[in-house]
Amino acid sequence: MAITKPTLFSEIEHVIQGLSSQTISVERKAILQPLAEFIQAKVSSHQEIRINFICTHNSRRSHLSQVWAQTQSYHFNIKNVCCYSGGTESTALFPMVAETLQNSGFQIKTISKNENPIYNIKYAYNEHPIIGFSKRLDDDFNPKSEFAAIMTCDSANEACPFVPGAEKRIPITFEDPKVFDNTPQQAEKYNERSVQIATELFYVFSQINLYTWQQKN
Repeated sequence: MAITKPTLFSEIEHVIQGLSSQTISVERKAILQPLAEFIQAKVSSHQEIRINFICTHNSRRSHLSQVWAQTQSYHFNIKNVCCYSGGTESTALFPMVAETLQNSGFQIKTISKNENPIYNIKYAYNEHPIIGFSKRLDDDFNPKSEFAAIMTCDSANEACPFVPGAEKRIPITFEDPKVFDNTPQQAEKYNERSVQIATELFYVFSQINLYTWQQKN
């Protein structure tokens, strides 16, 4: 039976082809390894893979992580992956995040305009879009059990030593591009963080493909 090739938007595919895992340090790969092991265990046992990326405000890093994780899982043709994001409090998805993703080839539409806008984020022709908006980590939109909680910022990691319902809690923190808001470097730094997250998640999901190949041989 032929395997259907994923149909990512060509601009996103071009971005992914330009990523290099060689830019990731040995120390950073060790930090990423528990997430790869969580995903691999689920793949090996044919279970759903639920990943909730958590940051304080669910406005920047957690959304970039959610979107790129869902995209990379699709790129590597890893099935049954559902990615989420949440915060210790709800604010709004920062507009520069949406703009950064759009510049990388994602098709983004605003579904609802209010203090906490809702975005439709599409990465492939035939896949459901990601629904992006700020929410608490325990929001009804997010899973209640059997998920990995990925702590993407230091403050959320410190504030939530225990995440209710999480099967595994994994700190993978990123520097906040917020410090460059309203500066000439804003767009550059948001893209830099997006590329870092995309690269590291590319590495994580590429490991799952490698492990699966080893199991079959």
